[in-house]
Amino acid sequence: MTVKKSFPARSYADVRAALLAKREIALLDVREEDPHAQCHPLFAANFPLARIELDAYARLPRRDVPIVLLDAGEGFAARAAERFDALGYTDVALLEDGLDGWIRAGGEVFRDVNVPSKAFGEFVEAQRHTPSLSAESVDALLKSGDDVVVLDARRFDEYQTMNIPGSISVPGAELVLRARALAPNPATRVIVNCAGRTRSIIGTQSLVNAGLPNPVAALRNGTIGWTLAGQTLEHGSGRQFDPHAGRDAATLDTSRHAAATLADRAGVGRTTLAEAARWAADPARTTYRFDVRTPAEYERAHAPGFRGAPGGQLVQETEMFAPVRGARVVLFDDDGVRANMTASWLAQMNVDTYVVEHASADDLTETGPSPGDKPAAPPSDTIEPHALAALLDDPASGTVVLDFTTSANHVKAHIPGAHWVLRSRLAPAYDDLRALPDAKRYVVTCGSSALAAYAAPEVAALTGKPVQLLEGGTAAWVRAGLPVESGDTRLASPRIDRYRRPYEGTDNAREAMNAYLEWEYGLVAQLERDGTHGFFVI
Repeated sequence: MTVKKSFPARSYADVRAALLAKREIALLDVREEDPHAQCHPLFAANFPLARIELDAYARLPRRDVPIVLLDAGEGFAARAAERFDALGYTDVALLEDGLDGWIRAGGEVFRDVNVPSKAFGEFVEAQRHTPSLSAESVDALLKSGDDVVVLDARRFDEYQTMNIPGSISVPGAELVLRARALAPNPATRVIVNCAGRTRSIIGTQSLVNAGLPNPVAALRNGTIGWTLAGQTLEHGSGRQFDPHAGRDAATLDTSRHAAATLADRAGVGRTTLAEAARWAADPARTTYRFDVRTPAEYERAHAPGFRGAPGGQLVQETEMFAPVRGARVVLFDDDGVRANMTASWLAQMNVDTYVVEHASADDLTETGPSPGDKPAAPPSDTIEPHALAALLDDPASGTVVLDFTTSANHVKAHIPGAHWVLRSRLAPAYDDLRALPDAKRYVVTCGSSALAAYAAPEVAALTGKPVQLLEGGTAAWVRAGLPVESGDTRLASPRIDRYRRPYEGTDNAREAMNAYLEWEYGLVAQLERDGTHGFFVI
């Protein structure tokens, strides 16, 4: 009989003391995103049990970083501790009595996702009285033909989903670099929006802080406010900033000076690529290295060891990119604007932040997307797509396909007959697999089969049946020209892997959007009650 390793418990008071002292700590909520979004401590980063092998090495680069795991009594934290231990992490503990223990000890809890960043945005607005205009006012300006430009600070894919009519996609970190070129007449009114409030506030305040001469305002409550005002959104728009905008010498010099001055005021440090590499190798301190340029620029060429993290999203999703609170963050760009602006905000969020200087194009020696550093998956018997298709055509084969991709990807397209399963629920306590049709064998897949490779031995252990891994995953099935189906049928697990945002078609959309805005308005008071944030505003 194998005796399971026991892990120590860390109390609410201990975790709070570490946060206040800025000692490194990774407080990780290992539930899926939806239950995480319902209730969690402020700096608890969502780190689902299902994806630990895929995410751990990139998001927790130091193996002896103090890790504290929490759940709400489901047993996920104990399973996650074993998984981190197997990956070589040496300082793993469980939050004493989990989420309930945190609450009983008097710990403040928060709703939604990316809460540190959203709370910081509300904190900034409260301190700086960031200018804003209502949806009705902006709509009237646009309809009257006033000299107005609307800049959407979200990711381009979010912008394409829905946008203010006539707006231009200029993701957050690009605003200060591009705005002077996009609105060269100082009389042109600049409106910044996002879906809700945070990126509108931070984007607008960035332009104000950087001394843009134009009148600037946030679209109050973003596309949510626009929708609640009964106004129409566009869908599928492709308007983006010109990549050369703001790059002429005079404009760039002005933007660079403004951004560097702000970073200095916020206490941002300066470093070099060589020093950042030495820091990253330091076993006593966690150092994150991020390239804050656009994904396309990053993939064309980047410095070794740097991960792609567009600056606006890094400020919006700080705890997801850098879940170790108290870590050091190093930022890179090639213009002197985007890294300094991003750094100025991270520093105000109480993050120890540095900007790389004196780098050249010759230092950018790597290409492609951010590396996926992960442990080798256990060996599995594999099957190629056409062989699987033949099995599925033969009912006597008793083949059942299990899809471990995200629920959204499964609904969009999956192998005909495949059942969607959450890996975190591959445990005797759950009936997800027992409710499926009888199987003589299972074939597991996901988008690329990267996650499914870790799930395969767990399915075999749970069912006692033969399990094969689809080579190349569902993407290889599609490349082979084999058919797919769509829809939310055959969901063996509940769709809790993603929290549905209030603008994503909930049953009571208007009520959900209003409730979301009310929640955001209350974040500053919650920050004060929590008391661990250390935020400040320059």
